[in-house]
This record gives sequence, structure tokens and C-alpha cells, in this order.
Amino acid sequence: MKKINTLLFLMLASISLIAQNKNTKVADQLFDRFEYVQAVQEYLALVEKGNSDSYVSKQLGDGYFNMYNTVEAEKWYAQAVKSNQDAETYYRYAQMLKSNSKYEEANVQMKIFASMKPSDLRAIEFSKNPNYLPKLIDKEKLFDVEALSINSDKSDFGAVLYNNVLYFASARNESNKKYGWNDEPFLDLYQATLNTDGTYGDPTPIAELNSKYHEGPLTMTKDGNTIFFSSESFKENQFEKVKAKRLKFGQVGLYKAVKENDKWVSITPLPFNSKSYSAGNPSVKMDGSVLYFSSNMPGTKGGFDIWKVMVNADGTYGNPMNLGDKINTPGDESFPFITDDNILYFASNGLTGFGGLDVFSVDLNKEQQPPVNLGKPVNTEKDDFAFTFNKEKNSGYLSSNRTGDDNIYSSVPVCKGQILTVVKNAKTGEPLANSRVVISDDKKKVLETKTSNEKGEVLYDAECQKAYVVEAFKDGFVTKSFPVAPIKNGVNTIEAPLEPVDVIVTETEIILKPIYFEFDKSNITKQGASELDKLVYVMSQNDKLVIYAKSHTDSRGNDKYNLNLSERRAKSTVQYVISKGISATRITGNGFGESQPKVNCKNKCTEVEFALNRRSEFLLVKQ
Repeated sequence: MKKINTLLFLMLASISLIAQNKNTKVADQLFDRFEYVQAVQEYLALVEKGNSDSYVSKQLGDGYFNMYNTVEAEKWYAQAVKSNQDAETYYRYAQMLKSNSKYEEANVQMKIFASMKPSDLRAIEFSKNPNYLPKLIDKEKLFDVEALSINSDKSDFGAVLYNNVLYFASARNESNKKYGWNDEPFLDLYQATLNTDGTYGDPTPIAELNSKYHEGPLTMTKDGNTIFFSSESFKENQFEKVKAKRLKFGQVGLYKAVKENDKWVSITPLPFNSKSYSAGNPSVKMDGSVLYFSSNMPGTKGGFDIWKVMVNADGTYGNPMNLGDKINTPGDESFPFITDDNILYFASNGLTGFGGLDVFSVDLNKEQQPPVNLGKPVNTEKDDFAFTFNKEKNSGYLSSNRTGDDNIYSSVPVCKGQILTVVKNAKTGEPLANSRVVISDDKKKVLETKTSNEKGEVLYDAECQKAYVVEAFKDGFVTKSFPVAPIKNGVNTIEAPLEPVDVIVTETEIILKPIYFEFDKSNITKQGASELDKLVYVMSQNDKLVIYAKSHTDSRGNDKYNLNLSERRAKSTVQYVISKGISATRITGNGFGESQPKVNCKNKCTEVEFALNRRSEFLLVKQ
């Protein structure tokens, strides 16, 4: 596992000098230099020769822990705790058991840890709710997660999208010097273009930012002209010498760069960098006013904490401020990411989670709100971290070693679409309770039928990016369908006003409001459709009704033309009723041209009188 600025930054573990001896000297020196791959091999050689004890077992456990080989770490911690160990060993053992989905066994070790350090915040949180896992597993899914195509066979993580360019850290450069922590090349910063079709261009290194040491991740202001990034202090010759062990210990620091002619220049270290502690994983507010980062500087509550610092307009900085114990724990908190609306995402192995690092979010606008675990599939039993989010794209990125190596994943919010249908009386606006609402897809397949509440409301959980149709029914009202456009997110409210069926049925005819046509046209108007829907309703309630439709024109135009026009109008009227499900055997119609005017005004008619004559009427054939 190579996550620069998190577990990579762990301070030297306290080593019992009594347990060290001449047999472990070589392995211990490798371990002290963070060269865990070679150190583990040396400790294993001692085991094979029979020169092992609880100290060697613990060192093997810690070595595999730092390389995040959870299976081997669990194995050796199990051996180590057979003799008295420090509380942190039991805690790490519990974390490895959780990472291997052995939750009941992990709880046993956590109880031992809690008994040894009852005032530790991790112990307190565990004791409050030791059986938290079922609730966490059942947590509603918030994001869909998918591995990116640009991942390599080495560590890739810390992705963030700015202006359709994805920036991330990677160990893919085989020409770089190998890093003894996990025998991978040192990290460099890369960028890849996000294409309009959702694919990515080939990643290219950001040459002006990379050195022979570790770089990354980075953060950028909204204008795209300023970045902050992590880099090892070795390149600034800022390191501590330990003469007794002939070692140099570097730290990770934060650096600023500005863009000129599409190149990053003026690379300067931030003033609070130190050779005594690390600071990295930056996230700047889009306006550049506040920089969040992780550090183990003095005042830290655990291994690494989340801090923030004001970035002044004149280029100076305020004093770093710890975000406090609402967020920070005695464990590690790192990889902060701040959104435009002040939501902070970060990774923690000290808060309640599945194991390893989990991603949490907290609304910084609400002082009393605790961090929230994002649940599966964002979080797993392995390390999940470096969650970033682009609000304009409504998508983000996540890093995880869930398959072994650190890889980058897209994280798209699960769309929680709902259709709220509100059925009302079209005339009065009164809600229509106990209405029947049928929800269908755009191919008219019925998905669900519901009854409206006293407010005339029906709520349906819908799929996003999918079109629907809702149809509302109520006795005494005209049934009507309402198309629903594809939902992006949230609630799509559909007002469903139904027309009362104010139809008069005599012995000879069904009297509706006139079905008017536009001048010289035969298509059914919106007003005409509303009245014909009432006819459809009456006919659907009495299957013995048979209707004869008569269509008419005004007196403009010659007789032959008007007769043909009225025939088309009669046909349109009949076809509309049939299209609503009424049998073709129950309705017929003919056109009568201008021969039967409603208002006998001939060519001296007003526009209103002409309109009254352009109509359809409905005679009752039999009942």
C-alpha cells in the first residue's frame, strides 16, 4: 500500500530495545527505513531459522499492516498477542480482522483494546455500539462505483477533476527509483483529459511538478491558475538525520504553483512545512480562500488529523487550525475534500467503519452534525479514501485498494427519482382523494397502481433517466394521461387536473360543450379533446351507448369544399373516440357541410358566429 500522506506518514513505531538483538539488527534497520518488503523477508528468514519471538511476530504484523497485506498481517498479529502487547497492536489486529470480514473476532480484540485504553475515543465509540455492522451494511446506497480504464498495474489514486482534466498520483513510471515501502516506483503527478463521450485520454505526467521523489495528490482553484500539491521534503533538502542509525527522515510538505503559458511555475513551499512533521493531501475551496490538508503537526489528536488554514488575498497564510474532535480521532484522518457548499469528505480509520480507511462526509455548515459513513459500495473492508466530487458533472472519484492495488473509481450519485402526482378538480382546484393513479413506462407497460391520499397525492419511486406516463381516474371526472419527462434527480411533481363530467344525456343526444374546430382545419383542438374525453367517459360507463357524430362547417367556402371539410372533421372526431379505447362499432359520423348552421347568419356572421357553426354534435342512436 503506497498512500503518500496517510499511512505512509506514520511516525516511527516505538520498538522495545529489550526485544531487539543482533539477530534482528538487519531486519530492524530495513524496517526503520520503511523498506518493509525487504524487512519482512529478513524477519521471515529468522522465523525459518527458529529465531523468532513475539517481537518478530509483531514486526511482521506491522510490516504487512503497512503494506496492507491484511491476511498476513492478521496471521502475525495473532501470534504477537499471545504474549503481552501494547494496546495499539490489539487495535491493528482488530482492523485487520475487520478487513478480512471477521467481525466477531474483531470485536473480541476491540474489547481488549477498549479495556486497555478506556479513555481512547476509538474505544469509547466502539463501546457505545459494538454491534454497529448490520445497520452500516443496510445503509442506503448513495453512489454507484466503477473502476476507471486509466488504472495501471501500479498504485493510482487521489483523482480530482478540474475543467475536464483529471489529475491523479501514480506509480506507473517504471523508470523511477523503486520505493522500499512496497517495491513500487516513486509517485508522480499525471493528468488525463475527460472526453465528451465519457472516455479518458492517455495519462501524461506533469513534468514541471514531478521530481525523483513522491508527488501528489493536488488541488486547484476554480480559475485553474493556482494549485497546491504534496511533495517530499527531500527535494528541498529538508530532512532530519539520525546519526545512530545513519538514516535521513524526510517529511511530506505542501507546495504552491501558478500557471503561466500552460506550465506550472513559481513552485514554492508553504510556510508551515517542517522537517519535524508532514502536511499533505490538500483541498482548496474553489475561491482559494481556505486550504484543507492532513498533518501530524503538534496539536494533532491521533496519527494524522484534518487541518485548515486561511489563504489571504496577499498570498500570506493564517495559522493552521485543527478541525477538532468532531472529525479527528486518535486514529488517522486524511484526504480531505471540500465542496462548494461546504461539505467535507475525508477518510478515517478511527471512526466506526468496515475496516481500514473509510470515507465519511460532514456538513461544515451544521456545527452539531457528526460525520456520516458513506456506506457500501464506496466503503469496503479494505482502504477506501481520496473521495472527490465535481458538482457540475454530478459525479466524483474514489480511491481504493479493494482489489489489491490502489485504483481509481468513478463515484456517481444514485439517482433518487420520485414522481409526485397531485390529482385535482380542474374547475375548483380541490384535491381529489381516493383517485386511482396508474404509473406506466413510455411503452405503456403498467408498473404500479396507487390510490391518492386526502391531498390527492400519489408518490412513486422512479428510475432516473427514464420516461413515464401517469394516468388519473376518478368517478365523475374525465380520465387523463400525463407524460413524465426523464428524471435527473429529486422529485418530479405532476399536476393532474381532471375535468368534471358535466354532460347532459337526453333521450336523443349527449350534450357536451361544442366541439369547435379552427378555420379550414379538421384536427381536434385541445379544447375539443377535453370535451371528447367526457364523451369517452360516459360511453365507458355504459357499454350500451351508441353514438352518431355530426360535424359541420361555417358558410365560408363553396358547398362541395365545406362538405368534404365536414367529413374530415367527422372522421377526426370518430377516430379520437376510438383511440381512447371505445369500440369502432359504437360510434359513427358524417359531415353536413354548411347545411345545418347553429346560427343562421350566412356570410354576414361575426367571427364568433362562424366559430359556433364549426362544430360536432352527438346523437344517441340507442341506449
